[in-house]
Amino acid sequence: MTRQKVRVLIVDDSASVRQIMTSILGEDPDIEIMGTAADPFAAARRLEKELPDVIVLDIEMPRMDGLTFLRKIMAQRPIPVVICSAGTEEGSQLTFEALEAGAVDIVPKPRVDTRQALVEASARLRDAVKSAARARVRPRNERRPVIEKKLTADAIMPPPVEMRARPKTERIVCIGASTGGTEALSDVLEALPADCPGILVVQHMPPGFTAAFARRLDGICAIHVKEAEDGEAVQAGCAYIAPGARHMLLQRSGLRYHIAIKDGPPVSRHRPSVDVLFRSAAQYAGRNALGVIMTGMGDDGARGLLEMRKLGAATRAQNEESCVVFGMPKEAIACGAVEKVVGLDQIPREIMAWHHAGQVASAE
Repeated sequence: MTRQKVRVLIVDDSASVRQIMTSILGEDPDIEIMGTAADPFAAARRLEKELPDVIVLDIEMPRMDGLTFLRKIMAQRPIPVVICSAGTEEGSQLTFEALEAGAVDIVPKPRVDTRQALVEASARLRDAVKSAARARVRPRNERRPVIEKKLTADAIMPPPVEMRARPKTERIVCIGASTGGTEALSDVLEALPADCPGILVVQHMPPGFTAAFARRLDGICAIHVKEAEDGEAVQAGCAYIAPGARHMLLQRSGLRYHIAIKDGPPVSRHRPSVDVLFRSAAQYAGRNALGVIMTGMGDDGARGLLEMRKLGAATRAQNEESCVVFGMPKEAIACGAVEKVVGLDQIPREIMAWHHAGQVASAE
């Protein structure tokens, strides 16, 4: 039986960008280009005739901007939308407004200055489109090329080993998410009190967006949220977002945790990679860590979460019902990495219950 292709409508005012994205997506045997449009009005006329599985949408366009068009789509006939935008700091706020309005994912416009940049951007765009085709989208009112080898965390650090005597350290939470994760993370972090343990977050996101994402969360959360910096100490009541295009690792000096930001190849096709963060937590925190894997496509994080569990860490996964895409949690559950599967609204309570249980154990 032939697998049905993902039909895509590309909406961008640049003819060259439409041509590049048509070429990139058309190379994937699982994707079919339904058509292209130079602006939302042309796209709307096309949608009257037939509906795509996914729309790839620019933000800044003449006559009607992409954000306004997105809100109309999500209010009238929800279709999975991938925002393809230049990864500039100035455009980040608009991009997050698009996510809040119902967009499934954001990807940077493909760069053609180097072959490696084009290869990575092409793979990211294709993965985002196929992921979006599986996403659950719901109505919102108007207010609101192949990588040569799929590397493991071995490319960044060696496999973790059990320490004979692991010193008592503060408790630490590590969270990994991808498609649908920006809004899911907002729900989780906003619900946490200021006395929560330190939290390290890998959200698959391109460079240029993570700092703005952290500032946005910091403005709505009781805890402090920031983009992670190399060498900084991990503090309780603070969440650290891995910078786009760089791996984030947990490390330890004596009894204190600190963060390492490293370059390196994509792991599990992602940089930052959840597997890399989870492996570092397994090595340096062990049973003092809680790993949480949330909504996202693919299997990044499954192996790292299993390593955490084998070395005594607590592990949780978001359930299928509350995920936009139940890919990453599903893979982690299948390999035996997950102790408990919970709904999105339960994750903050799970974090604090685990944290308080550790405090009681330490006092005894």
